[in-house]
Amino acid sequence: MDPSQNAKFPLHEAAREGRTQIAESLLNANPKSATTKDDDERLPIHWAVAYNRLPIVELLVAVKNFDPDVEDGSGWTPLMIAASLKDSAGDPIIDLLLRKEADVSVKSNSGQNSLHFASSKANISTVRTLLSNKCSARVKDIRGQLPLHRAAAVGSVPILKALLEEGKSPINATDGDGLTALHHAVSEGHGDAAIFLLKSGAEADKRDNDGRLAVDLVPDDKVRQYILQTAEREGVELP
Repeated sequence: MDPSQNAKFPLHEAAREGRTQIAESLLNANPKSATTKDDDERLPIHWAVAYNRLPIVELLVAVKNFDPDVEDGSGWTPLMIAASLKDSAGDPIIDLLLRKEADVSVKSNSGQNSLHFASSKANISTVRTLLSNKCSARVKDIRGQLPLHRAAAVGSVPILKALLEEGKSPINATDGDGLTALHHAVSEGHGDAAIFLLKSGAEADKRDNDGRLAVDLVPDDKVRQYILQTAEREGVELP
């Protein structure tokens, strides 16, 4: 962020810093500032959401002709940004945006929808909200990855379960590198997620583009032993 932008875009600065009264005054003086992009190609709404400034978000969504699906330079909508906030902190903003009829099907320049972002940050309540509002778990990004791949990579069993049950995500889908969710879970050392996927029907004999099984990607012997021993105890067959 260039400090010189502050003087050029005072509403954007107020949105970042959570200065609600200043933001309200600036909006009243110049309503068009709400639809002005800064040098980062972001509107005030994008900054307000990114910094979790709910009172300012409420001001901005009330502006005449507010577009809940407006994209920044990376193709991120306010909904995507809110879904990316740590520990599901963006859920109140997401609820507000959904009431404003935000489109859950919009994809970023990288082909990701809001479920990809929420899954990457292990935001289970956000994932459930998005799924209940028909955000698809079957969308692949430009790397060929589903939200399921992202959930596996961060080892979130609750999100994997939600995506498989509510989102009906294909469990053995491969990304651009031929990696399944199981490959991602194992390679990141998430034994519990790997076992959950195996018990849910993940095919342990699928190979990636380099011919590697998921079990070939274990980061250390401790994880390998955990997966092998737990799989045996649970009656799950491994190749």
